[in-house]
Amino acid sequence: MSLNKQYQTYQDNAVNTASGPELTMMLYNGCIKFIKHAKKSMKEKNYEEKNVNIQKAQKIIQELMLTMDRDIDITHQILPLYEYMLHQLKEGNIKNDEALLDEALSYTIEFRDTWKEVILKTRQNQYAQGAKV
Repeated sequence: MSLNKQYQTYQDNAVNTASGPELTMMLYNGCIKFIKHAKKSMKEKNYEEKNVNIQKAQKIIQELMLTMDRDIDITHQILPLYEYMLHQLKEGNIKNDEALLDEALSYTIEFRDTWKEVILKTRQNQYAQGAKV
């Protein structure tokens, strides 16, 4: 089995066995990766690759928007931020403006880091409750 095929199998297994919160973390990490690739492509004047990577980042944000629980109050505060990030990515793509991509990237990193803290706190609480039983 080739190294590429082994890596793809590993990636598939990681996605298939991940919990919901872990999948969300993977989405944030993927979005960050695609925005960084888009910035690199923009600097290299490879506009086709820039466009493809921005579109991938936009699809991830759209997926995050679709999977949000509309019954939770914070959802109504987060959705406008996601919409703003989509707008910045679109404008950055059209105008070839790295600053707009940087802004979307900074929000994505902040969301990812916050989500990571939520996962850690949830696990700590679960293990603490398990120790009491």
